[in-house]
Amino acid sequence: MCKLKYALFITLIAFNFCFSQDMNEGFKYLETGKYNKAESFFQEVLKTYPNNKTARLCYGRAIGLNGKAPEAKVLFTKLLEDYPNDFEVKLNYGESLLWNKKFNEAKTFFKTLIDEDPESFAALLSYANTLSNLKEYQNALTYIDKALAVSPGNPNALTSKKFIYLGYAYQKQQSQNYNEAETLLKESLKLFNNDKDALINLANLYLIANRLDDAENTYNLIGKNPENKLISLNGLALVMHLKSKDKEALNISEKAYSSLNTDINNNLKQATTERYAQALIWNKKFKQADALISNLNEEYPNQNWVLSLRATLNIYKSNFNDSVTDYDKILKNDSTSFDGNLGKANALKAQGFYKKAYTWAENTLKFYKKQKDASNFISTLDRSFTPFLESKASYSFDNGDNKAFNLQTSLELPTSIKFKWLANYAYRNTSNKVTDNDATSHTFSGGFSYQLLNTITLKAIAGITAANANNDSYTQLVSDVSLNIKPLKLQVLDIGYKREIQSFNAELLDREIVMNNIYANYSLSTNFNLGWFTQYFYTWQNDNNARNLLFTSLYYNILSKPSLKAGLNYQYITFKNQVPTIYFSPEKFNAAEIFANIIKDEAITKPKEWFYELTAATGLQYIDNDASQSTYRVQGKLGYKFSERCLANLFGTRSNIASATAAGFTYTEVGIRFKWYLTNLPLFKKQN
Repeated sequence: MCKLKYALFITLIAFNFCFSQDMNEGFKYLETGKYNKAESFFQEVLKTYPNNKTARLCYGRAIGLNGKAPEAKVLFTKLLEDYPNDFEVKLNYGESLLWNKKFNEAKTFFKTLIDEDPESFAALLSYANTLSNLKEYQNALTYIDKALAVSPGNPNALTSKKFIYLGYAYQKQQSQNYNEAETLLKESLKLFNNDKDALINLANLYLIANRLDDAENTYNLIGKNPENKLISLNGLALVMHLKSKDKEALNISEKAYSSLNTDINNNLKQATTERYAQALIWNKKFKQADALISNLNEEYPNQNWVLSLRATLNIYKSNFNDSVTDYDKILKNDSTSFDGNLGKANALKAQGFYKKAYTWAENTLKFYKKQKDASNFISTLDRSFTPFLESKASYSFDNGDNKAFNLQTSLELPTSIKFKWLANYAYRNTSNKVTDNDATSHTFSGGFSYQLLNTITLKAIAGITAANANNDSYTQLVSDVSLNIKPLKLQVLDIGYKREIQSFNAELLDREIVMNNIYANYSLSTNFNLGWFTQYFYTWQNDNNARNLLFTSLYYNILSKPSLKAGLNYQYITFKNQVPTIYFSPEKFNAAEIFANIIKDEAITKPKEWFYELTAATGLQYIDNDASQSTYRVQGKLGYKFSERCLANLFGTRSNIASATAAGFTYTEVGIRFKWYLTNLPLFKKQN
């Protein structure tokens, strides 16, 4: 936040007739900000004339403005004792309170001066600045206007008013009153047209409010002044990143970085270099980013901005331990660092240390009240531990005249960061008019999920399926026990056992076929957009049949927002026994397809927005020794997020892949899904 510098209009006597000492040289040092020279000059004067009031005043101002606020206050306190009725001495004493950040004391003191002389410009200006420091911006504007009424157009007062507007706008921004903040910043621009400080604050406001087009326009306006071109380019690169145009962000940042020269001030040079390194990271040019950051680390060892860049790079590369190490170094240098606190929270969350992630995010808010990124981080973390109810209803049919209606409701009830209860009810009615078969099943199950370690989670579910078919009614135990493991970075492994009833159509449900599955899912991601997923099932059934199923998918991530990927899928299935009149059970089945998938994830979708997913695939399948058959598959969903707690979507599938159904027919399914978070916060937070 901008810091205000306070200037008092003090009329100093050019010559002191009593001591015949010419002090014009010292006055010029003060006027031009050469406080070291002013301090030395008036120190020499006071050696000869220790009681000269003007010299004492000027020396006090010189040391106060030169960073020696406590000494200045002592000096002005003594002057006030010697000249208790001197208004000029009182004004300087009041300013020494501001230098020492004793704003409440200064507020009371300057108010007495205004009561003494309501037309004192210096008192009105200092009082307004004091109120601004106390964040009493509305009153500050009132008194700065009074100062301007006494001295219309005074540049010091106009500058103070500008910074009061900026502070007031920042306060409104922190309270997420973005429209009011925008109004205040535009009022500031009326004082100084196209003022750099006001425009930068306005652009930042638009970024926070996600008004990216307005932010882009504002940065372009900043860039019309050649002196501010780098500020403009750095801002535009960030806007392009937030618009998911990372290549364009890199092009802009490269232009800014290549224009750096020795004439550019160090702060702007650092900001430009930092943005260029970030743009390299956003574009996954990790080798270039690593080389640049390594050079920066040699040039600026243990500097927080360089450590933050390296930590960010390691986050993108999923080297979370290294990232935490750098964030710890940042926090050792500065415990209040925003990047250090929230960055560490992000890295810990990615590692599965959710309790620690909460701690560091909340620590961020201790230093940065209501900060939007930290608040959103906690809200996202809260959502993952908030109880929810999810219901799905669907209707399916195939060209074998099988029809089915499904209804499923599930409940997740986290009671702590590590533990959550799980419950599910499923209803299915299947029928076939040709065979005159009809069957209904009800499945009730419950269980829990428990995080054993930060990288291992156990899920255990058990329940009962009650079926009622033409020739039989029965109940069977169902279960699903699995471990979710993250063995190494960018890898996920699920292993488990699942017991279920074959319920695709009425005839199969009537036969009471129990499937026992041992399964494993393995997912591998990379830092170069390539991904690999493999699934294996071994199934043995109570009809003395057994199945091996292998599915593998190699894909490439083309875009990140929206997520777009394309790849190859391969599936291989074998059955011990072939019973084609009952269900699809070839001796060997091979299928390969190419696919493309685009998705806007509901998890990142904001309220009052749509989300979607579409998958299209085509390929060939080989059943036993038969000739190849062409296949297609289309899956999609379209949903709307009504609020942070409620969403719904339609979904559908159309496929002629033989393994898509137990009978090997063309299959179609359409349905609707509803998800509702039962509370605003996790239960364990409510209990606290």
